[in-house]
Amino acid sequence: MQQAGRWTGVAVAAIGLLAAAVGWQPGTVQAQGGPAPNTVEFYNQRVQPILAKNCYRCHGGENHRGHLHMDTRAEFLAGGHDGAVIVPGHPEQSLLVRLINHQGPEDDPMPMPPKSKLSDADIQTLSEWIKGGAVMP
Repeated sequence: MQQAGRWTGVAVAAIGLLAAAVGWQPGTVQAQGGPAPNTVEFYNQRVQPILAKNCYRCHGGENHRGHLHMDTRAEFLAGGHDGAVIVPGHPEQSLLVRLINHQGPEDDPMPMPPKSKLSDADIQTLSEWIKGGAVMP
């Protein structure tokens, strides 16, 4: 039995060395095989396309309706008229999540995006990204 335990320890050490050699870090890959929400890859592959399709027309580049810029993390944190739209690590406290669920503040003139609600999958992706710390490049 002692021999099996020693081999297990050797295997764990070998896997650790291999992971270090390829640059893998714990928490950087989800069980489903995609990037974890706390990585730039998750933002680039999953979040940014949602924002580009649904938000940038009004809140990206030269457009800043409600004084909200969505081009950088600092701009998300600065927010618009109502302050920060995300609270990294806390989607339940993030105005963005309330708005995309069409549950925004009563004084807000329209839900976001204004024409139609995001899919449940897109809302989940944005919530996971915020929960993972809203990591951006």
